[in-house]
Amino acid sequence: MNDELFKKIYSPEEFEKNSLILLKQIKAHIQNTTSGKALKTLHWNEPEKELDFWKSFLENGENEDFFPEVIKRTTHTHHPKYVGHQVSAPAPITLLTAFASALLNNGMAVYEMGMAPSAIEKVVTDEICKKIGYESGFGGLLTSGGTLANLTALLSARKAKISNDIWNEGYSDPLGVMVCEQAHYCIDRAAKIMGLGEKGIIKVPAQDNFSMDTSVLEESYQNAITAGIKIFAIVGSAPSTATGAYDDLMTISKFAKEKGLWFHVDGAHGGAAIYSNKYEHLLNGISTSDSVVIDGHKMMLMPTITTALLFKNKIHAELTFSQRADYLLNDIEEDDWINSGKKTFECTKTMMCMHWYILFKLYGQEVFNQFVTRQYDLAKDFEKYLTENANFEMATSPMSNIVCFRFKEENYSNNQLNQINKNIRQELLEEGEFYLVQTKLNEKIFLRTSLMNPFTTSEHLNLLIAKIKKKGLEQLEFIKH
Repeated sequence: MNDELFKKIYSPEEFEKNSLILLKQIKAHIQNTTSGKALKTLHWNEPEKELDFWKSFLENGENEDFFPEVIKRTTHTHHPKYVGHQVSAPAPITLLTAFASALLNNGMAVYEMGMAPSAIEKVVTDEICKKIGYESGFGGLLTSGGTLANLTALLSARKAKISNDIWNEGYSDPLGVMVCEQAHYCIDRAAKIMGLGEKGIIKVPAQDNFSMDTSVLEESYQNAITAGIKIFAIVGSAPSTATGAYDDLMTISKFAKEKGLWFHVDGAHGGAAIYSNKYEHLLNGISTSDSVVIDGHKMMLMPTITTALLFKNKIHAELTFSQRADYLLNDIEEDDWINSGKKTFECTKTMMCMHWYILFKLYGQEVFNQFVTRQYDLAKDFEKYLTENANFEMATSPMSNIVCFRFKEENYSNNQLNQINKNIRQELLEEGEFYLVQTKLNEKIFLRTSLMNPFTTSEHLNLLIAKIKKKGLEQLEFIKH
């Protein structure tokens, strides 16, 4: 057998040469995006054309052009005019933790396949539990995203609150989860994966600001009981994804305690506000929850994908899954933090804990206080600029860094305004200077911005307002003629 190919693949010299080239390209990318020198946040291409490009590149592209083309043809989250989806502009140091994790490749299912990351993960999750306000006996884990973390939390809730052995015997009675109608779709998805069905998702109506209307909790609960559904958990959104509205966690907590329900907080996006001296009040009541989800890749400056799932009582993390793989997992007397494969869907996962740890170590928790506070303050400034202009309508006053608004003009129907705002968004997408998304609330199409970038300023947002207004007025002229 000829080993020359493998010697080339694993050559330290080859690796050093390629990595130095890429690091220069990444350095230039960071400089050009964070400074705003790059003219666009994305270079829009039609899906089929993009697919054709990469099919052709596999056969005909130059090897050295691969990374430059990837950088050019992706959305630049580090650009201050990126105000789109809820993903962070990662702190550059986390490129290095991702780099080390990919090379070392410790899967972490059992301790000996991840000694350092297993210990680091416990340090990280314990620190977050303390910040939430859990007092003792807490524990947590890191997993691959908020959807998986919320599903895991609801499985823990079912295990804790339902006496029969559903894992092995299946359902004997219909079960349900209470959640606001404006909650992230992953709660619906989790409930359906668990076999609860549509009837097992008890949707609590939202208030005008799109947070849960806690005044109808009792009514929603009693309606479910009358329908023969046993409620075992209630979920508070912190905040909802579409509008960034925080549910009243304190009231939900009191209701959960009264009814003997598991209280879970989906803080995937805004749970990081526990670090903000100014905005931590939005999470009043979180310390009484049974479980909390917080994404590192949203408001904590980390790359996708890493999520913390925290438990008031760590035993729930350790008992959620009863499946055994005897060649991997053994009954031991030590605290089971050392075998993460028992607590997550993943048997193998990345060493994602390093992103959290390095930010804690290098910059301290103050970085999250400053970042969350800055972005939430910026949303309030953006609201002020929008409300000063008669051509804009707010969906609701922002509670976080998510702002939903739309171009409007009197004497035009909702359908016409919906189409105008869709057209504005598409034009902005194709131009590529700004990147934002849209959402539908109460049959109205709104432009939706998530202010995720620490370099976005009021100047950028005022420029965006001006561009949207100009495009909206052009759309009106087109309709008139």
